[in-house]
Amino acid sequence: MSEISITKSLLTLYLTFIFGAVFGQESRNEIGFVTENDLYTSSVYDRYYTNGLEIYFIKPISARKAKKRLLGFRAGQYLYNPQTRDADNLLVNDRPFCGLLFGEASISRYYKSENYLRTEVQLGCIGPNSFGEEMQETFHKLFNFKTVRGWQNQIHNAFLAQFNATHYLALPWVSNSKFSFGWQNKVQLGTILTGVTSGFNARIAIHKLLPIYESNLYQASAGKQTQPKPRELYFFLNPNFNYQFYDATIQGSLFSDSSPVTFDLIPIRFVFEAGFKYRYNRFNAHYTFNYRSQEVDNNVNMAYFYGSIKLGYLF
Repeated sequence: MSEISITKSLLTLYLTFIFGAVFGQESRNEIGFVTENDLYTSSVYDRYYTNGLEIYFIKPISARKAKKRLLGFRAGQYLYNPQTRDADNLLVNDRPFCGLLFGEASISRYYKSENYLRTEVQLGCIGPNSFGEEMQETFHKLFNFKTVRGWQNQIHNAFLAQFNATHYLALPWVSNSKFSFGWQNKVQLGTILTGVTSGFNARIAIHKLLPIYESNLYQASAGKQTQPKPRELYFFLNPNFNYQFYDATIQGSLFSDSSPVTFDLIPIRFVFEAGFKYRYNRFNAHYTFNYRSQEVDNNVNMAYFYGSIKLGYLF
């Protein structure tokens, strides 16, 4: 083979590799983070679910009978407080202090019908071992916020083992190219949270929507895409009713009731999420307003809300 032929062959292989890596869509992974705080909705109200932080990684795996399957890993920490910052006195705690720390593995299945099924397993803990107090103290010092007092009354240590599932049933007869509508059901089963949630999930856009198996509504940006530079911007609406059988962040450990502050639940709740989700090529960005009706059975506790910001990158 001549030197010119060898050079051409090597150049062809190089360009094939480069263009495949840059423009190929099938092997795209996603990495990102989620930050949640009541400050993202109001500088006045600061109570109950006060801070959350997650990091995640998603990669495509063999689709099998689905249109697409994605394997996900996630780690996160959630912090819960009563509504007052000065809660040394047990009597002013209208909700227990609690930290929750977890790691998760999940599989998401997307179908040609635009139905969706996600199953996940979580392991972790609640209580002092979750480092909730240390995280909040660091956060408040960093931003010069007032000190929160009362963490000595937090829920005691408990092991977290959860199996959770989410199913979305697409309803194409009430959908079109700029509006999608479907029914969503969630199940939580484990040592910390056990409950069921059900409601509709809708997307509304000015431009044509991506199908559920490519949309970031359920984190389907990773993996194969039919468009070379996918773009989406839409408003979503997700009202739900929740029946919570058990919540250890409020009631204490399933196996021990020795925590200094615990309460009974209000089991029937209204849960509402709405916001905007944006994607351009390799970047995902979300903002969500979250509302939760009263969860704790006492005369002081009330509904609350917080904001979620999510940023992701595909590579």
